[in-house]
Amino acid sequence: MKINWGTAIVIAFVCFISFIMYFVISMSTDKKYDHDLVVEDYYGQELQFQTDIDHEENAKNLKTNIKWKKTNDGIVIQFPEDLDIKNIEGKVFLYRPSNKQLDFETPISLSNHNLLIPDKRLLDGRWNIKVDWKYNTNSYLFKTEISY
Repeated sequence: MKINWGTAIVIAFVCFISFIMYFVISMSTDKKYDHDLVVEDYYGQELQFQTDIDHEENAKNLKTNIKWKKTNDGIVIQFPEDLDIKNIEGKVFLYRPSNKQLDFETPISLSNHNLLIPDKRLLDGRWNIKVDWKYNTNSYLFKTEISY
């Protein structure tokens, strides 16, 4: 049987459409390709961006900024020693890029200049830490990426 050029074009189109449909279906049904937005209210957070930049600049102008270290108990966030802990308030947000269900937020409550994020709440891998805090009337922001 001889195939003319019209039939060959139709066969090529059918093969190409089948190829594209295979990838569309496999990408939309496979859970490993399921990715969420960074935050639900993306555009609202974008409007807050300049405020975050200003708060980060305030933090850079401190004598000492926030530090963190990994311990056996978890992550210890160290606030500057020269500040009165009674006037420090805010929250710590831990974001897990690979799994939205692991994200959590903790209010800052200090008995000394350290805040412990317990080991049981953290899985191995990459975390983004965002400490949004206020001392007296000044607001500060500390961001970092860690591998736990």
